[in-house]
Amino acid sequence: MANVKLQDKLVISTDTKFLNIVRGFVSRMVRQSDLPDEDENKIIVAIDEAVTNIIEHAYEMQRNGTITIQIDADDMKFQVAITDSGKRFDPKIITDPNILDHIKNKKKKGLGIFLMRQIMDEVRYMFKDGIQNELVLVKYIKKV
Repeated sequence: MANVKLQDKLVISTDTKFLNIVRGFVSRMVRQSDLPDEDENKIIVAIDEAVTNIIEHAYEMQRNGTITIQIDADDMKFQVAITDSGKRFDPKIITDPNILDHIKNKKKKGLGIFLMRQIMDEVRYMFKDGIQNELVLVKYIKKV
């Protein structure tokens, strides 16, 4: 596709029952972009992890907030900006886990930020105006 410019936004309530809608939205946007097919599920995992972390940690499973997922894509990159007004959290403070120890200890949680960093080319966090978190995930489109 040449000169692709995609932009769309989804707003959900802070409830894990909406994760399926998020996955469908991201899937549709990836398929419309110039990203290779094999990136679709990986990007869905990264976004799913981000949104789940926001629901579980920023809102502590309370269903009184919203999360906005804004996707902007062109022939160079696929960018996802996720904003919320939950508790502030900077993923830079989280170090990558020792995967072998993680598996050995049979831990089932704690890999979300690690997975986002492995899948996406950029993971940036900003805290705006003291009231809003913004997580930006970018995947660059490699031309063959």
